[in-house]
Parts: sequence; C-alpha cells; structure tokens
Amino acid sequence: MITASLVKELREKTGAGMMDCKKVLTETDGDMEKAVELLRERGIAKAAKKSSRIAAEGLVTAYVSEDGKTGAVVEVNAETDFVAKNEEFKTFANDLAVQVVKENPANVEELLAQKFINDSSKTVSEVLTDKIATIGENMSIRRFVRLTSNGMVEKYIHGEGKIGVLVAMEGGDHEVAKDVCMQIAAARPEYLDRDSVPAEAVEKEMEILKAQAMNEGKPAEIAEKMVHGRIGKFYGEICLVEQEFVKDSSMKVSDLLASKGAKVTEFARLEKGEGLEKKEENFAEEVAKQLNG
Repeated sequence: MITASLVKELREKTGAGMMDCKKVLTETDGDMEKAVELLRERGIAKAAKKSSRIAAEGLVTAYVSEDGKTGAVVEVNAETDFVAKNEEFKTFANDLAVQVVKENPANVEELLAQKFINDSSKTVSEVLTDKIATIGENMSIRRFVRLTSNGMVEKYIHGEGKIGVLVAMEGGDHEVAKDVCMQIAAARPEYLDRDSVPAEAVEKEMEILKAQAMNEGKPAEIAEKMVHGRIGKFYGEICLVEQEFVKDSSMKVSDLLASKGAKVTEFARLEKGEGLEKKEENFAEEVAKQLNG
C-alpha cells in the first residue's frame, strides 16, 4: 500500500508533483530509490538528492589545533532549538570538538568511553548523562570527522551551527582555504574530484542519462553520445574541484586553487540533522493536548 507519508517523502526529495510521485511509487511497489530513478528518467525530477529539510535540532561545531594541522567537526543533537542555543550545550559541543582533535577517537563509541578532557574523573558518556539531567532534554553525539594535513586545516561554521565544514589543504593560504570552506557549505559537493567518485555511481548516472535521452525520442547510438556530453554536468555538480566558484562563476574551484598554488587533499561537510526525521505534530492537536492535559 502506498501511504501519504511515502508520497510526501518522494515529493520532498524530488520536487515532483503528487500524482507523479504516487504513480511511480505504485509502479515500483513503494521502492523509494527506484521511484526517484524513474522520475529522473522521465525528466520529472531534477536530481536524486535527499530532502534539504533539516529534521533534528542541535548544532555542528568545529575546532582546529593551535598548529593548524589537525581539525575536527562534530554534530551534537538535542530535541529543541531552544536547547541548541543554551550556552552550557554549546560549550559542551565545543569541548567535544577539542577532545576529538586531541584524543583522536576512532568513532563515537570510543569517544563516549574516553575520559572527558575537562574532567578526568568522568567519561564523555557520563558527562553527557549529566548534561541531559541538568539541561532537561535528551541529547546525543551523532557523528564527527577529524582531518590532518602537512599543510593546513581550515574550519567554517555557517548559520550558528547549522553547517560545519573542514578543509585539509597543501599550499595556498587561509584566505583561499576559507573561500573553499564557504564553497563546500554552499554548493554541497559530495566528492573531491572525478577520481573520488565510485564507479558504480557513475554507471548509475549514465544509465539514467541514457534513459532520459531515449525518452526524448533519440536513437540508442545518439543517446549514448549525449550521455558522454551530459556526464560532465554531473561531475560539475558533485565534485568540488569541478564546481563553479560561488564567488566568481567565470572560474571553477580548480582554477581558484591553481591560481593560489593550493591543493585540497580532503574535506568534510556536516549539516545539522541531515538524514534524521523529526517527529511532526499537528499544531491544533498539540494545543488540544495541552488544554486536555
């Protein structure tokens, strides 16, 4: 059975109309991934991207070591935006970023088990439990990324902790590193360059592009040629160095880096609540619940 929530999710992911979403979900027996592909093949959906609607509260914070060669970006979630603005919550999140840089945990589980850098009598997990008790709301350390570089690591936080970016770079200076950070925050690249894109992702995109061309009435051999022409646009969207530079669309990010003698070796972009679903309540129901309570 195709539910309203499934249709809603597909609409948010693709921007396609409700009837189109319902139709492809029916054809694919509710398979979300196949439904997205089908919409794209028919030219109804622009891209198979996840919904940009952020579903969880909290914040993303970052820290770079004093020598500028190691950095961490951390996402800590809370139930409400109100708590995310709490100074105690923000201080704890910032301390976690410092802890990740200095203690180098392999994953969140290892981080939770470590002694807290500001109170060695307790583990990070125990401090988190204390914060939940004092702040009065459930909280969780969701994820982190730690980068090191022989050159420099630069950080950027956008929108009071909505997006956090880290860039590891060789050559260049802090100005170009900051520009690249802002590029990543705005343009959401998934990979550094063409070589970083998994072969299966390229093959899948080429299949979709070929289906699009054939649905436009083009013969198979012409469709094949069109695919090779259009795949460049795909790389231009998902690869950092192939994107148009947001501050100057006449150049690519690769041109910017070359002009500054810089090379990006790694990057990380965390967006608050990305991929999480927040419980949605009808406002009228919420008011009625409070009145009845």
